[in-house]
Amino acid sequence: MPKPGHIIALSLAAAGLIGLSGCGKGKANDPAPAAAVEVVSLSAPHAGQTIQATGALRRQREMVLSFRIPGVITSLGVDDGDTVRVGQVLARLDPTAVESRLRQARADLDRARRDEARYVKLAETGFVSRQRIEAQTAAASSAQAAFDSAAFDRRWASLVAPANGVVLARAAQSGEVVQPGQAILSLADQSSPLILRVPLSDRDIAKIKLGTQAEITFDALPGQTISGKVSRIGQKAGAQSGAIEIDITLPARPGLRSGLIATAKLAGIGPGSASSEFARLPAEAILEANGTRAFVMRLDEKTKTARRTPVTFGGFDGDDALVQGLSANVRVITAGAGFVGDGQVVRVIDPANLGAGQ
Repeated sequence: MPKPGHIIALSLAAAGLIGLSGCGKGKANDPAPAAAVEVVSLSAPHAGQTIQATGALRRQREMVLSFRIPGVITSLGVDDGDTVRVGQVLARLDPTAVESRLRQARADLDRARRDEARYVKLAETGFVSRQRIEAQTAAASSAQAAFDSAAFDRRWASLVAPANGVVLARAAQSGEVVQPGQAILSLADQSSPLILRVPLSDRDIAKIKLGTQAEITFDALPGQTISGKVSRIGQKAGAQSGAIEIDITLPARPGLRSGLIATAKLAGIGPGSASSEFARLPAEAILEANGTRAFVMRLDEKTKTARRTPVTFGGFDGDDALVQGLSANVRVITAGAGFVGDGQVVRVIDPANLGAGQ
């Protein structure tokens, strides 16, 4: 459906033709009447390309802590929101079973080493073959490995804080039987930066680059706007949503904590390389687009005439066209651009008030 501006321009152009062909009232040398057109000021690069997305705040380093071995939790002394120090013991398993395995492994290792030493002495007198000594040496090495594994498991019977941070969630209770790898605690490293992770569509992700500025607001902090910048752009779309996640790094502020929901507004860029800066015009202003070349009718403010001007065409973005090659603050003819010629006098109208001119 034609836009209102198109209808106005067509109607006025038709009226002008009828006037020129009617009754010979005008003189032959009278100048052609000024064509009625609409104009728009050139939008600066990035104008009108604000991208909005919502996501959850988090620390860049957040970790889930779990035991390496099965067992029964005998102590779990921290809860959601507690602050912890690096090296602090957070939870323990009942050590009975792992201590038993460690003692058994130590006894097996001692016995294997004694047998190896005895066979070495017997070999000196010729009572034991070299093959028997090699077999016993292998048995001693195997016993050493079993002991090392049991000692490692013993260390993992306790959960220790790997960094100064805050407990985000506790997923178990004292007395529970847990399995290896089962989540016990979630911890955020407070020394890592705060990031807002938001999903973007494939169309919007093309307008974002590392360092893009963002203005962030939180429902929990009304009236506050925090500036951030894009620090990571995901390389894979979600299987279900098709969205690609980006990280926006924020400065530390009182009241900010993991889990807060925030809305980010980002200034997108036009298509092309990172150095390309495209301005925006209504799509109806573009004439004779061919590849990256197109024309517009620029308004000459001094003479009030239309000037055919070449531009670099960057494609369409919704109802807008992306262009390069025009000076800042120039006004471009939109409605009526296809009905005026280069150098023709024009009359700028306001579509909201057909009786007003400029």
